[in-house]
Amino acid sequence: MGKGRGAELHQRGTVTMDTLIVGQSDANRPIFRFEGPEVLPASAIPAEQLRLSGPSEKLDAPHWPVRGDLAHIRLAGRVFVPHYAVPMERQIVPCGAKLFTQSNREAEVREVLGGGSLFNVLDIAGGWAWGQVGEDGFVGYLPLEALEERRG
Repeated sequence: MGKGRGAELHQRGTVTMDTLIVGQSDANRPIFRFEGPEVLPASAIPAEQLRLSGPSEKLDAPHWPVRGDLAHIRLAGRVFVPHYAVPMERQIVPCGAKLFTQSNREAEVREVLGGGSLFNVLDIAGGWAWGQVGEDGFVGYLPLEALEERRG
């Protein structure tokens, strides 16, 4: 990191990142806006040089946050994908939600999640969030209305 506030926060063990707010326009197109900053632990972003030192690992898809175009930042150096994402912590709405294998309500249900469960969002598209339950739970898709800001 360069000089300034970002470098200072990184040295203290935190990194700031703006929060993604999603809405929909009248033309049914997604609206993205950033507000923040949201403070993330420095451990969420690898400090060393990122490089793949051998073949990409084959990981168990239901439990590892990686797909063909995107992976959790903690997998940088282990899998090769075009993009890595720092998760946005959210929680499941109080009534609970179904975690799907695809971004479709007709898809297979991977797990039924209780209200208040932690969900780490890695991607948002078409009214769906893709991510992982907690740090080592199932990976899948949730409708955006099943998520809310994480409380305390």
